[in-house]
Amino acid sequence: MSVAPSGEQYEISAAGYRAVITESGAALRVLEHDGRPLIAGFAEDAIADSGRGQVLMPWPNRIRDGRYAVDGVELQLPLTEPSRSNASHGLARWVAWTLEEHTARTVSLRYRCMAQTGYPWALDLVVVYDLSADGLTVTQSATNLADSPAPYASGAHPYLTVDHRLVDELELLVPASTRYVLDERLLPIGREALDGGPLDFRVPRPIRDLTVDVAVTDLDRDAEGRVVVELRAPEDGRGVALWADDAHPVLQLYTAPGPGAGLRRSLAVEPMTAPADAFNSGEHLVMLEPGAEHHVTWGIRALG
Repeated sequence: MSVAPSGEQYEISAAGYRAVITESGAALRVLEHDGRPLIAGFAEDAIADSGRGQVLMPWPNRIRDGRYAVDGVELQLPLTEPSRSNASHGLARWVAWTLEEHTARTVSLRYRCMAQTGYPWALDLVVVYDLSADGLTVTQSATNLADSPAPYASGAHPYLTVDHRLVDELELLVPASTRYVLDERLLPIGREALDGGPLDFRVPRPIRDLTVDVAVTDLDRDAEGRVVVELRAPEDGRGVALWADDAHPVLQLYTAPGPGAGLRRSLAVEPMTAPADAFNSGEHLVMLEPGAEHHVTWGIRALG
C-alpha cells in the first residue's frame, strides 16, 4: 500500500470554503473559496516545497548556527539550513501529526514533540483548522510537559495567491512601519523605518517587479487587535486577506525574485510570534512555564 508523501489528507468545508490539511507537518495544502484558490499549496503527490502551508513550532524562521543558551547551558540544534548554517523553522514540519478530531468544517491535529538534542523539553503541540463564513481560522497551541521553562515561539508559512496570477500584477497592503535589517544569512542585525521606501505598503500599491524578502513589525491593527494583509487584483478588488492576532508582532513577506518568474504567482505571508533568532535575542520570546499553555490564532479569507 502506497502513502502520499504528505500522509493522510483531511478535507473540511463550510460556507463556500474548502481546505485540505495533511498528516505531515499539519500543513495547509489546499484553501479555496467557491473554487478559487486562496493559497498556492502543493499537490497530493508532492511534498511541501519552500515550506508551503507548514506550521513552524517551537520556533519560526532561523536560529543562528543553531546555537543558543538557557540558564547558562549551551544548546546545539541540527542545522536544517546548512547553506546558511542556521536551524530553521522548528521541529514539527515533517513529522506525522496525530488526528484528534475531524468534522465537516474542523480538523484538529496533535504532535508530542519529545525532548531531544538541542531542545531538551517535551511539548504537546496542537493545530486546529476551522472553516466558517469568515474563512479559515487556525489556532496553534503548545503545552510545556517538562519540569523547567521552555523557550517557545510559533509561526506559519502560507503562500497567498489571487487565481495563481503573477504578483507583479497585484496590489499589496501591509500595515507595518518598520522592517528588520538582515545580514547575508537572513538574520536580523537591526531595524529601520519603512517611511515611503520600496517596501512600504501601508497604502495599497502594485508589487510590480519588486523582490520582497523582509520581516516587518510595528504593525497597525484593527479594533479586534488583528493585523490584516491584503493581496488584490486592482481591476476588480478580488483577492485574499491574511489576519493575525496580537500575539503575532512580526510578519515575514516573501516573493520569488522577479520580474515575471513562474514562482512569482504567490506571496508568502508568515505570521510569527517572534522574529528570527529570538532564541538568542530574546525578542518576543516566550519562556513557557511547566504545565503552561500558549495559544495564538490567525486566518485567511477571500476578498471581493
